[in-house]
Amino acid sequence: MNNTPRIGVFGGTFDPIHLGHLAIARAAKAQARLDNVLFVVAAAPPHKPEAVLASADMRAAMITAALKGESGFELSRIELDRPGPSYTVDTLRALKEATPGAALFFIVGYDSALDLPKWHAPREILRLASLLIAPRPRNTRPLPPMLEGNCEMLAMREYPFASSEIRARLQRGESAEDALPPAVARFIQQNRLYQRCP
Repeated sequence: MNNTPRIGVFGGTFDPIHLGHLAIARAAKAQARLDNVLFVVAAAPPHKPEAVLASADMRAAMITAALKGESGFELSRIELDRPGPSYTVDTLRALKEATPGAALFFIVGYDSALDLPKWHAPREILRLASLLIAPRPRNTRPLPPMLEGNCEMLAMREYPFASSEIRARLQRGESAEDALPPAVARFIQQNRLYQRCP
């Protein structure tokens, strides 16, 4: 019997976390038979340094609220508590060191997978973790050749939600409750996040 821990690593800015993120994590957990999924919230993602609107602590709080009642899902502060830019390869190295013998599965959206060869140390990322790729609507570009044999597509419905679109709706004063876990929608309202500038 194989007792190797199987850990999903789901990184992102989660600005905010939405129902699509939870659906991806559930699909990954079921399909790859993961013991748990770590939601790794990025503090300062190097690929979009100006795009994060909510503070790291606010985004972590929204994840905590969204994950209540979800079995095997947890927030990881590994990137929040590490100074400097958040490089995926550094996170995977740290998780390998903290959980020796564990099998890591890096969960990523199709659009991010297309750009993975441009990330810092992409071959090291593929050495440290297996890739689980979530489909994205209307994305028909082929995956980079370096991912062949190193990834698995998640069999799930494509979710139309994107955090940028949700922020835009909220900034226009529109509701985004159809795309958000109820606890996250309440948190955003209570803390007046993503509102229009006066």
